[in-house]
Amino acid sequence: MCYYTSEMACPYFDPREPRARAYDRSSAMLPLGDMWAGTCRAVADEPWQPDETRLRRLCNPGYARDACARFPSDDGPDAVRFAIRHDNGTRLGISWVAERDHHPFAHGALDYSLAEGAFVEGAPGGAILRQARAYVGSYLRRKAEASGE
Repeated sequence: MCYYTSEMACPYFDPREPRARAYDRSSAMLPLGDMWAGTCRAVADEPWQPDETRLRRLCNPGYARDACARFPSDDGPDAVRFAIRHDNGTRLGISWVAERDHHPFAHGALDYSLAEGAFVEGAPGGAILRQARAYVGSYLRRKAEASGE
């Protein structure tokens, strides 16, 4: 059963800080659970800080291939999607799918230990892991708000 799903995020977006909170209806279905500020890593040697307009239109929603001048012209993915597979109170199971032209490109599963506040062994590095951390942060915040914690 999927408890919490999302749209897409740009595969080159490195989220650093949530911008919008759960009460902002426009952010309710954003890829990482909230609007995030962060860094563009589309050009590996040149991290770049996008402005609010780009964050809202390109970085957070993904599929920026033909709209963002920094997006690579390679055969890589266009966007990444996350979903909570399970939440048993001690671990979160997360599925992720990278897409290209709205078709699966790569996929995997992650396990997050709530006690350790970290992903367990075998987690990929790079953008997938950074985005998964942001996604988990948004999920846990929303879950706590919903339960009144």
